[in-house]
Amino acid sequence: MGRIKWWLMVVMASWWPGPVWSQERLYEWSGHPMWWMWGAWGIGMMLIMLLFWGLVIVGLVLGIRWLAGQNKETRSDSALEILRERYARGEINKDEFEAKKKDLVS
Repeated sequence: MGRIKWWLMVVMASWWPGPVWSQERLYEWSGHPMWWMWGAWGIGMMLIMLLFWGLVIVGLVLGIRWLAGQNKETRSDSALEILRERYARGEINKDEFEAKKKDLVS
């Protein structure tokens, strides 16, 4: 007998939401809340999606450009550094250093 009561409770519990689910809606399909203002929620979500992906793409492009710019060395700086090292070692005198520095900077 205890087993029958248990199954009866399971069946009744599964049927209980039935009357709630079968209630009549307060709106017709022509007046569905998601359809007001020509589907404003759909348009708004589409614009947010476009904004999100636009920001992702712009971020990726800027990130790649920044990373690509990190490896660039300016030739004038490296040439000027070599010139300074040659002057420091005494391979060239001050007049030669100033003349070559003037050529590199201009």
